[in-house]
Amino acid sequence: MPCGSILLAMNLRSGSLHTPLLFVLGCAGLLLVCGTLLWSSGRSSPSQGRGGSLRVHCAAGMRAPVLELAQDYEELTGTQVELNFGGSGTLLASIRAGAGGDLYLAGDVSFVELAQESGDVLESLELASMKPVIGVARGNPLRLETLKDLARPDLRVGLGHPEASAIGRVAREVLEQSGSWSEVRKNLKVEKPTVNELAADLALGALDAAIVWDTSLAGYEELEALRLNVLQELPQRITVGVLATSQQAPRALGFARFLASSDRAAPVFREHGFTASEGDPFVERPRLVLMSGAMLRPAVEETLQEFELREGVEFERVYNGCGILVAQMHAGTLPDAYFSCDGSFLEAVQPEFEVGIELASNPMVILVQRGNPERLEALADLARPGLRIGLGHPEKSALGALTRKLLVSEGVHQPLQASGNLKVESSTGDLLVNQLRAGSLDATIVYASNAALAAEHLQSIPLSQPGALAIQPFAIQRDSSHRQLLARLFAALGKDESRARFEELGFIWLGGQKP
Repeated sequence: MPCGSILLAMNLRSGSLHTPLLFVLGCAGLLLVCGTLLWSSGRSSPSQGRGGSLRVHCAAGMRAPVLELAQDYEELTGTQVELNFGGSGTLLASIRAGAGGDLYLAGDVSFVELAQESGDVLESLELASMKPVIGVARGNPLRLETLKDLARPDLRVGLGHPEASAIGRVAREVLEQSGSWSEVRKNLKVEKPTVNELAADLALGALDAAIVWDTSLAGYEELEALRLNVLQELPQRITVGVLATSQQAPRALGFARFLASSDRAAPVFREHGFTASEGDPFVERPRLVLMSGAMLRPAVEETLQEFELREGVEFERVYNGCGILVAQMHAGTLPDAYFSCDGSFLEAVQPEFEVGIELASNPMVILVQRGNPERLEALADLARPGLRIGLGHPEKSALGALTRKLLVSEGVHQPLQASGNLKVESSTGDLLVNQLRAGSLDATIVYASNAALAAEHLQSIPLSQPGALAIQPFAIQRDSSHRQLLARLFAALGKDESRARFEELGFIWLGGQKP
């Protein structure tokens, strides 16, 4: 699925990590929590401008690139980054035990996903990937070729602790799935909490072989990697998550965007042997353009404001009739994202955008004065003599185009035109509502969301025809340089509090697909 349709599919996961993590909460987490609680309790909330500081819990296997990037970020922004290294599982346990902090960078996406499930992480960004290998002495003097060779007599094998580290979990899973675990464990000399300790033991000659990340052997000329197919098929995605405990989300997300950036971070990850994810280019305060149908404004504006504050970004909103927006796009003004009043108005510019995701639908209604003094009941009644009718403009708005199509299909368009009742054609539904409230119209056709804003003064007559429904897709521009950021905006629009805003206005929630 393309980025706008949107990001990230899950690797194979057994779900067996949840129970071992309870063990870590009782052991490794308690070893770390005392010191980190002291730090957390004395922590103030810094301003969200330049400078300040961040505390990042980082998987030990990511030490080299993250240290370099933290220094680059401090030089660029003045923000100090305090790094707390450890095994991914150990770090998660300490976070759950109250360690606090701003960001959690794990060596395997499953740890961050667990933290999101428990509410400890609120957003996550993908940074890079790495692959498990068997680390051995250069030249492979013991001639190891398969996983089963790790069970050869008198071999000294090292693995990561499965509850404490991502590499330990992966190694245990692949050995169990291959049927080699029961034999290999007889040669197991150490289970280390971090992959870096395994690499160090290999380099010292204390181990003959260990399952490690390919990146953890960088810098050890005396070691080499055995890249077995069964291991190369298990690339591990590295993600960073913003912790719920962070009191400075804009600053935390700023550093997360830096770590995920295609221009600043990706080259550093590659230099250290990682496969970098192609994120957005880094901008301290991104400025984006969102075009949206005017009828969506009441439903999305509060979510947009909240997103801007949390992410430290700025949106230029262009609310208007979708016909007008499409004309602007055809003239060369393309937004970073387009939230269309109806799918037909996305189709008109679809080559410029990723596949749209349907977030909501909006029924159309006949809106009349409270008490319905003209006793209107159906579309055909709009052609009765002497009425003053307002409709959406069929070229300038999705509302008008859908209304025209509906009236034609119901055989009402020609009688209404012949009656002379059509007094106004507007590019937006809110203008029609205002004219109806002012008494210059007797009836209009608008969206349920338009009608909801005037429910105290006006009355809606539902329309049951299949064509009396607009569907609102959200789409990201293919060439936008902020596609990851926009995927998070889509996720924000899909949250429960956003859904409630849509439904309060009469929208029917579709929900789309999660980015």
